Amino acid sequence: MAVKNTNYAVLSVLLPALFSSCSAIKCFECNSANNSACLEMHNPRMQAIVPVVDCGQSVPNAISKEFFCRKITQTILHIDKTPEVRVTRTCGWVKHKRECYKADNSDHLETVCQCFGDMCNAAAMLDYVKVTVLGALTAILVCYQNWRGKV
Repeated sequence: MAVKNTNYAVLSVLLPALFSSCSAIKCFECNSANNSACLEMHNPRMQAIVPVVDCGQSVPNAISKEFFCRKITQTILHIDKTPEVRVTRTCGWVKHKRECYKADNSDHLETVCQCFGDMCNAAAMLDYVKVTVLGALTAILVCYQNWRGKV
């Protein structure tokens, strides 16, 4: 008798999940570390070779059904060579209160932007890249001056 009640309990949880609705959104998914086309998405030819994913199907065990597209521009600060700009485009599921925000870490600077339409993360946002690179160069210059002052 307990097995039968357990089956009904499981069915009562699974059936609504099968019919629940979620807003599907498609986003470009790439990382310029292994796909140089990810850097140049303003070019329609590049967009044609970057994969597009359905966020509802590509994000495993997502805790949210409100997906959106995200673009992350990172400037990796190398001590012994020039900074490297890396772009990642993917699905997101935890929204930030601002459309774009910046993070300044010891080894990289990043700008994260979120958007809410199909394949909207192709936007170039060159102003953010310029600001990020300028910030990286400033950080390197400050570090160099501090290092030089200690020698």
